[in-house]
Amino acid sequence: MLAQGDSAEEQSFIARLALKAKRVFHRIEPVKILVFGYLAIILTGALLLMLPFSSKDNVSTPFIDSLFTSCSATCVTGLVVFDTFTHWTVFGQLVLLCLIQIGGLGFMSMAIVIVTFTGKKIGYGQRILMQESISGPQVGGVVRMARFVISRALFVEVAGAVIISLSLIPQMGWKNGIFFSVFHSVSAFCNAGFDIFGKYGERSSLIHFNDDPIIIMTIALLIICGGLGFYVWDDIRTNRLHWKKYKLHSKLVLSTTAALIAAGTVLLFAIEYNSPAFKGMGVMQKLMNAFFMAVTPRTAGYNSVDTALMLEPSLLLTIVLMLIGGSSGSTAGGIKTTTFSVLITNFFVVSKRHTNLQAFRRRMDDSVLKNAVTIVSAYLVLFLFVSLAISVIENLPVIDCMYEAVSAIGTVGLTTGITGGLGVISKCLLIFLMYFGRVGCLTIIYAIRKNGGPELSKLPLEKVAVG
Repeated sequence: MLAQGDSAEEQSFIARLALKAKRVFHRIEPVKILVFGYLAIILTGALLLMLPFSSKDNVSTPFIDSLFTSCSATCVTGLVVFDTFTHWTVFGQLVLLCLIQIGGLGFMSMAIVIVTFTGKKIGYGQRILMQESISGPQVGGVVRMARFVISRALFVEVAGAVIISLSLIPQMGWKNGIFFSVFHSVSAFCNAGFDIFGKYGERSSLIHFNDDPIIIMTIALLIICGGLGFYVWDDIRTNRLHWKKYKLHSKLVLSTTAALIAAGTVLLFAIEYNSPAFKGMGVMQKLMNAFFMAVTPRTAGYNSVDTALMLEPSLLLTIVLMLIGGSSGSTAGGIKTTTFSVLITNFFVVSKRHTNLQAFRRRMDDSVLKNAVTIVSAYLVLFLFVSLAISVIENLPVIDCMYEAVSAIGTVGLTTGITGGLGVISKCLLIFLMYFGRVGCLTIIYAIRKNGGPELSKLPLEKVAVG
């Protein structure tokens, strides 16, 4: 009887402990769960990559390098210390593929879909987490959106893999052709930039295929699809080609994306036409690669030409494109196209001396501009500080360090080739930038700062001269 009593007391204690843990969990703000959730995934990935059978030399990879690689995959960046094909085994590559998929679609999106399949009820707290995870405008409909995101993402990734396999299977055979096609389709759609084409040369990315329109154009389209954002997909699905019915968010995303790609293609084509990077290419091949190199900074990290051979004006243009990145609620990083378009819109509003921020005959709330300015300021300060720090620590040219830093914070993955030779401090700085860029500026700020509550009064107004 005593043993049974002890067992009942133990069960009661465990039940009380579980209830207390549940209450503590529900008291944690959703943004903090997202912040620590990504950290947990990154650390788990790092531990898996440290296992001896994750590397081809069957030796445990140093923690800092495993952490860097895991962070790069989870944050869908693409910066690597080692060539993915030559260093990691198939197991290690599959770990990276899982991290890329989780990081690209958002771990809460995938978790909620899994919970849905188990038949469990999804509570309000989980819905708020889902909203934060995919940058949703409201809590209502987020579960439906999660299912839509996962189903459409898998459909696009499978379709991309099938098209890419048309080129790779004849070259590699069925087994390698299918695996390589799936890996690069997922990596491209999630804007990760990881590649396993190291068999054609370490860190060669897509240079070996820069004359293959099937691979180049398919991967470019996958990058664009992943970078548009889940709510833009939903808008397109609902309203088809009726432009006037689109939400303002979708109009800003689509118009800005088209303008950036078109401008980037024309400028890169003109700048690099006779450069060493485009040497030996015909006019159409140069145009195709200019288009690809205008798409990939948004924010995929693949390169079809040697970035070390690109001219400095092209590098500066690429830095700008990497900083802008993709769109909110997408697999891409950067300050986002909507943030950029809000700042451009504000310029024209001020020049016309209008009082309201407006575009496409719609008015935006003043808080949108405040958030946009906060995001851009944080990105610029961080990326410039890290650029200068790495330049001083590693004694490297500032332009190369700027390229590396903006590639990290924009979760792009393009590099001039300095990543592998960086020291521990520089790698830690880049890890922070990748994490900051993926989780999001405002998410981290809200997780750190406590909510001050509503303003009950206003301070005296006084004018300040600017400009």
